[in-house]
Amino acid sequence: MKKEQTELSKEKSATRMTKGHSLQTTPTYDALVSAIEGLVLDARAGLKAAMNAIMLQTYWRTGEYIVEYEQNGSDRAVYGVGLIRCLARDLTLRLGKGFSRSNLQYMRKFYIVSQKSQTSGFFSKGQTSGFLTWSHYLEILRADDPLEIAFYAKECENSKWSVRELHRQMQSMLFHRIALSRDKEGVLALANKGDHVQKPEDILRDPYVLEFAGLPVAERLKESRLHSALVEHLRDFLLELGRGFSFVASQYRIPLNTDHPCRVDLVFYNFLLKCFVLIDLKRGMVKHQDIGQMNMYLNYFKSEVGGKGDAEPVGIVLGANKDDLVVQYATQGISNHLFVSKYQLYLPNEDQLRGKLAALLENAGKDKRKSHDK
Repeated sequence: MKKEQTELSKEKSATRMTKGHSLQTTPTYDALVSAIEGLVLDARAGLKAAMNAIMLQTYWRTGEYIVEYEQNGSDRAVYGVGLIRCLARDLTLRLGKGFSRSNLQYMRKFYIVSQKSQTSGFFSKGQTSGFLTWSHYLEILRADDPLEIAFYAKECENSKWSVRELHRQMQSMLFHRIALSRDKEGVLALANKGDHVQKPEDILRDPYVLEFAGLPVAERLKESRLHSALVEHLRDFLLELGRGFSFVASQYRIPLNTDHPCRVDLVFYNFLLKCFVLIDLKRGMVKHQDIGQMNMYLNYFKSEVGGKGDAEPVGIVLGANKDDLVVQYATQGISNHLFVSKYQLYLPNEDQLRGKLAALLENAGKDKRKSHDK
């Protein structure tokens, strides 16, 4: 009897295992698992977005309350300039962490900046971007210029930067580097739209900041070492290049019968412009021969590589230095989209860039007034 019960138990166990195995391999079961997984992941994402929106709105309203109290509070003289300090102490006692003096000051600034901002790139009451978190805003609000603040908010949303990536872009003074290549209207457009890529010139940086490569500034740099460092830190280099770039090839060989092998250092594709972007690295001063060589590469890509629907390729000769007069005469008459830019291995001087941008905007205003007076 015991033997029969044991055999029966084994048979039932084998049946359960067989059924379980069979169930797990059917397309219907796989679809069920995928459907439940998608449902849960969507719910989690929705919950996270809802919590983020509620948190941002709460911090915005907290800033609003502080500003309204400062303007209308009947007993504000009791607190005076110590209002934030007293609030930080009392709110922390009642609510716990998250209400330090620094955080409350940023909440206040969060409200004030959103009131002043006329762009769609920043937070407004009851409305969030859906992507930016409070950590993003804490980085953005470190800036003081309303145009700069609006640009980073809009560009961060457009490019889906992480907080780390946003921090790096602000450290490298991206807004100022782009703005210095635009007129006043172009600078205002940056604040409203972010870095809107419509033509080849829109993807240029001058200089390109390559501090992420970790190369020593004092050392006489070999092109091969710079190339290797950029490939090794490709993700950071793509961030510096801007939106729409995808990596295609390193040391792309061009099969032409010349004395020396023809290789393009780096080839990318920009899906916003729908074109190949060729980058040639030069360790020192860019020479006119370098520009001619890039022009040849562009002609080859235009004829042999670009496919149907591709726009004309863009070439960037990237050197440690350049002579603007040499560049002017060397590129004169060239119909290809060929540009020469500088790179630097350290973060730019913040005060100098701010001063240059302020002078550009001031001169633009003077020119406009003179034109109006005439």
